[in-house]
Amino acid sequence: MKLERKVYIAGVGETKFGRHEVDFDVLGRAAALEALKASNIDRPTMVQSAYVGNGTNGMVTGQTVLKDLGMCGHLPIINVESACSAGGMAIHLAVRDVALGLADVAIGIGCENHTLHMAQGTAFATAMSDIETVHGAVMTGKYAMRAQRYMYETGATAEDLAMITVKNRRHATNNPYAWFKGEISIEEVVNSRVVASPLTLQQCCGIADGAGAVVVCSEEMVKKLGIKKPIRVAGSVVRSGPYHNRPRDITGDDITEETAHQLYEESGIGPEDVNIVELHDAFTIAELLYYECLGLCPKGEGLKFLRDGNATHGGKCVVSPRGGMLSYGHPIGASGAAQIAASVKQMRNQCPGYQVEPVPRVAMTHVTGGGCRARNTRHARCTCW
Repeated sequence: MKLERKVYIAGVGETKFGRHEVDFDVLGRAAALEALKASNIDRPTMVQSAYVGNGTNGMVTGQTVLKDLGMCGHLPIINVESACSAGGMAIHLAVRDVALGLADVAIGIGCENHTLHMAQGTAFATAMSDIETVHGAVMTGKYAMRAQRYMYETGATAEDLAMITVKNRRHATNNPYAWFKGEISIEEVVNSRVVASPLTLQQCCGIADGAGAVVVCSEEMVKKLGIKKPIRVAGSVVRSGPYHNRPRDITGDDITEETAHQLYEESGIGPEDVNIVELHDAFTIAELLYYECLGLCPKGEGLKFLRDGNATHGGKCVVSPRGGMLSYGHPIGASGAAQIAASVKQMRNQCPGYQVEPVPRVAMTHVTGGGCRARNTRHARCTCW
């Protein structure tokens, strides 16, 4: 989406990820309140539109989240479901409202609780009805096949894949929002329980609970609200993938490549300009493939990019500086929103103990959703800040 007028992030909020005994609405409100406070918004009537992303927690989730913040009754609250990209999609739609002049202040939220809803047997009820899933084509198995093929074609080893977990856990060491953090060795990753060969337990993200929220506004409102360090949205792109009823290259991801290309073209920013990236590292192999798909390195050189240390501090682009999904866990509808919240904090130099230096000037986030259904008919979202 080419932005018709300038859009800025005024404030962000997020909760700690992990297991929570409070439901999605409490988590969503906590993140929203933090974002509103950071935006100097003290009256709910100042917000003109709201989008709430959620994957598995039922209907009218947005109204449930926002009713106790006084937002029901005076603004449109739109519920967004797009599997893992729901939270990112909600923020994309909030950005669109401001860009098109439909609102001067909008909020996008992503929230999810799996702990309570898995106990009730309601999480993933729709997704599990898919014919491919019933016959065993679960997400871990699909990414394991991609890993097997990538290793065959490039000579990548199990230890190479494990390096990504090691890197991301190290990035998350001092991050108070991360679920899993601290040093872990390559041997510990490789020797953890096999889930779907070659992927071991420590190479798969945990299914978590959590929330993230982002308030976006126009340039005029930035001044009125007195935002000291607004972050400009350079571009935001969402694309849907094709219905794949044919063989395809599973070591790439055409929807991510096309989305990233469109984002670079519309924003005037190239991959060489990006300082930090939060991407969809639900599995170690995913991060490795997305180095290439996002243009961080030439096609076929993702393994070299990793081995040369270009994805960590001191490299060309710090990938998953918050620790990624491999450290945070993955609350489905909340992940995309939390990626953006964490990236904004990096750009504002608000990450003591895990701050990227020098302070990033350009950040990109990437999330996909729906890869286990309808032969990979899904969505991808990329945003540059």
